[in-house]
Amino acid sequence: MPLNLQKNLPAIELLKKENIFVMDSLRASEQDIRPLRMVVLNLMPLKITTETDFIRLLSNSPLQIELDFLKISCHTPKNTPIEHMEEFYKDFETIANDYYDGMIITGAPVELMEYEDVNYWNEVTQIFNWAHTHVTSTLYICWAAQAGLYHFHGVPKYELPAKMFGVFKHTLNDASNPIFRGFDDEFFVPHSRHTEIRKEDILNVPELTLLSESSESGVYMVMARGGREFFITGHSEYSPNTLNEEYLRDVAKGMDIEVPRNYYRNDDPAQGPLVRWRGHANLLFTNWLNYFVYQETPYNIEDIKNLGNL
Repeated sequence: MPLNLQKNLPAIELLKKENIFVMDSLRASEQDIRPLRMVVLNLMPLKITTETDFIRLLSNSPLQIELDFLKISCHTPKNTPIEHMEEFYKDFETIANDYYDGMIITGAPVELMEYEDVNYWNEVTQIFNWAHTHVTSTLYICWAAQAGLYHFHGVPKYELPAKMFGVFKHTLNDASNPIFRGFDDEFFVPHSRHTEIRKEDILNVPELTLLSESSESGVYMVMARGGREFFITGHSEYSPNTLNEEYLRDVAKGMDIEVPRNYYRNDDPAQGPLVRWRGHANLLFTNWLNYFVYQETPYNIEDIKNLGNL
């Protein structure tokens, strides 16, 4: 079943070219079902690219989804037209009394800053707290994962000696968890970050469950409240060319950047990327939607306020 998206969103035409079926709000209104209500807080600089990445994955589900995009009101993006933000994004104050079945909070290019020095820290933590009581299940991605773990559980982040940049092999700590239904014993995930969270800090918090990690890139997925929060340090949503674009951008700036590890064929940028994470990315989002959103959210959406741990 396709996503119910606001008409004229650029991602619609981009994904139709990939034979991914999405529908606009007019057609969706003709279907007599309650769609899942989803919201994405998009903190990434390239908003349209990030929208397309997540829509691509969310659309690979038999569930109809009504998707909203949320922005930080105190921050003006530099890489997205203001007209796009005004047409397709909501301010938090307009949804503060609403409830959502699922939420995704993206990474942000502020990881080397102290959390409290980020100019939207107060607003983003207000949104974290709101999601805690107004959303059935939330995915925190990359910087948002680190920020959420710090905000709710006091888990610190650590600066890495070099950027964690590439595609890394991961293993399952609990293969029976429904989030991993259909996963192989080993799977790959792209990473692009300058900081990390550490296993020992996660294990010191009884409310947290370490679900997956990598011998190269460390902690990958942490669960809280039985699946009402997932904290994910990598970027399973990345399209095949994203790391290449990041690498070429940094090279053009004259930055001292290493070739992303395990990404290009034979580690040679001229040979292009070897894509080996999309299958598990689709499983991850489909499993999350099915087992932790659709099967747990109440039909009367305002009853989310009465949910305990899943």
